Amino acid sequence: MNAASSIAPVITADNESLKRDFPLKPFAIKHKLAGHPLLTLPRIAQLAAELPRDQIEYWSGNAAISQDPDKVKGVDLDPVEVVNRIQTAGAWMVLKRVEKSPEYRQLLEDALTSVARARGFRTVKDAGFEQIEGFMFVSSPNSTTPFHMDAEDNFFVQIHGEKTFAIYDNRDGAIADDAQVEYSTVKHRNVPYNDSFKPRGIEFHLFDGDGCYVPYQWPHWVKTADTYSISMAITWKTKEVRRMNDLHRINAMLRDYSLPQAAPGTNPRLDTVKLAVYRTAAAIVEPLRGSETMRRIIRRIALGKNANYYLKKA
Repeated sequence: MNAASSIAPVITADNESLKRDFPLKPFAIKHKLAGHPLLTLPRIAQLAAELPRDQIEYWSGNAAISQDPDKVKGVDLDPVEVVNRIQTAGAWMVLKRVEKSPEYRQLLEDALTSVARARGFRTVKDAGFEQIEGFMFVSSPNSTTPFHMDAEDNFFVQIHGEKTFAIYDNRDGAIADDAQVEYSTVKHRNVPYNDSFKPRGIEFHLFDGDGCYVPYQWPHWVKTADTYSISMAITWKTKEVRRMNDLHRINAMLRDYSLPQAAPGTNPRLDTVKLAVYRTAAAIVEPLRGSETMRRIIRRIALGKNANYYLKKA
C-alpha cells in the first residue's frame, strides 16, 4: 500500500480515547464498513468456499457464557451452508486469516491506516501494527460466543445486525491467572465465567457502523439479537504481544513434558533463551505450514491431541 495515498477515515473514535485509553482499555468506535461488498453474505459464502477448512470454525450458538469447551455442540452443515442459512442455522462461525486475500488485506490496512493517522502516525508500521490479520464472523439470531480471550489487539466492527459485546478487565489476573492465560493462548480460548466478574465488565451494544476496541487478552463474551449478525475483527500484534505469545507457546510445550514454567517476565534472562530457541525452531517449521495437512500435524505435535478440536465433526 502506498503510504502517501489518501485514506478516508474508516475507523473513528473519540480523540481522548485514542490518546488516553489505547491500548490499555476498551472504548467505543465508529466505522464506515457496513454495506461494503466484501462484507455481504454472498461474498462471505464465496470466501468460505475458498478458505482451507482449518481456517474456518463454527459451533452451535446455543451455548452458555461459561461454556465447557469439551461440551460445545457442533452444527451438521458444511461451511458454505452455514453462511447461506445463517438466519436459521443456529450457529456462530469465524473465518480466519482473511487477509490472505489481497482484497481483504487492503480493507484491513486501510482501516488501520486511518487509526494510525488519527494517532499521529503516517503508516501502520509507524504505529506498531504488525502481523495484521482479519477474522470474519457470521452468527445466527440469539447466539452466544462463550467467554474467552484472544492473543492479539482488535478493533471489532459490527457490519450487520445487533450484538452485545461484553469485555472484562483482567489486568490483575483475578479472572484468569497466568496459567489460564497461557492455556487460552495455546490450547483453548474459553475461560470460566461467573457473575462475580460483572463489576469488571463493560458492555457495548452494537449496531451497523458501531464497534469497540478489545485490548490484548481481555476476556469477553458476545451475544446476538433477533437477526443474523456479520462482524469482523481487525487484529494486529505488536512486538511485545508477539514476544508474550511466543513465551506462552514454549512454556506450554515444556509444561506438557512435566517441566513447570514461570510466567513471562519472572526470569527475563531465561525468557531470552526460551525465545531464541522457540523462534529458531519456528523459522524451520514455518515453510511447512503452507500445507493444511502439515499445519494439522504441527499443531498435533506441538499442542497435543486436542489441538485440532475445531475441525471435529458435529
